[in-house]
Amino acid sequence: MERTILCTLFCVPLLYGFSLESLFAPKARIWEVWLTHAEPARQRVDHTAWDRILERYVVPDESGINRFNYRGVTPEDQKALDSYLGRLQKLKVSGLARRQQLAYWINLYNAKTVHIVLNHYPVTSIRKIHLGRFLKRGPWKARVLKVEDKPLSLNDIEHRILRPIWRDPRIHYALNCASLGCPNLQRESFTAENSEALLNRGAKAYVNHPRGVAFKEDGSLRLSSVYNWFRSDFGASQAAVIEHLKQYAEPALKQRLGNARVVSEYDYDWSLNDTGSG
Repeated sequence: MERTILCTLFCVPLLYGFSLESLFAPKARIWEVWLTHAEPARQRVDHTAWDRILERYVVPDESGINRFNYRGVTPEDQKALDSYLGRLQKLKVSGLARRQQLAYWINLYNAKTVHIVLNHYPVTSIRKIHLGRFLKRGPWKARVLKVEDKPLSLNDIEHRILRPIWRDPRIHYALNCASLGCPNLQRESFTAENSEALLNRGAKAYVNHPRGVAFKEDGSLRLSSVYNWFRSDFGASQAAVIEHLKQYAEPALKQRLGNARVVSEYDYDWSLNDTGSG
């Protein structure tokens, strides 16, 4: 009986091409109150302050990873980030158009992530930041924001708002978790006008970088754990995930993916995306 239970927990997931870790990844469960929006919008959102911070401190390295110069952030820019986050939280999000809301939530998530790291810097990984006595392995479950009088966590934004409302796998290429294994933090803020272009840019950059998709020396396919944790967003099977990747792959990679059938390995680097890290 005991062996049967263990096999159900470990063997069955591996048989279908995903790890036990993926079973515990947050599911997309909609928070319906955030479905309300206004068309046309009744207000505008100013992301200028976030643009300035991104332009000053996001540094692309030679490998294609955008790093962040946490150590270099001035007290003045720290205050500007505080003020920006404060202004976002005072907005009535339900008064924004749907395209504005998409940009709003992505920027809020990314700006708050940077804010949290800055408040705990120096640190080698965001997973070493614990907000609250019982919240281990990262800050994502802590209620660190309040919008329209509703306390919110980073997990709420990603898994209860962005993923279930927009149902767009490219969301994963827009959100940055301050780690080397994560898709790039863009050097400009998302807006209603540029979100489509930035989502595609993020997808292409990640899929065509080894941390996203790579073939090992033996020819087997290794993918980022993002495609394992959130498999349902990219496709119902490994073959469907590979088809998703082919949409954004450069010609040489697309050709190799055309012959791939299974994923042999998933991997993720949780090291901080710091300009001073290795």
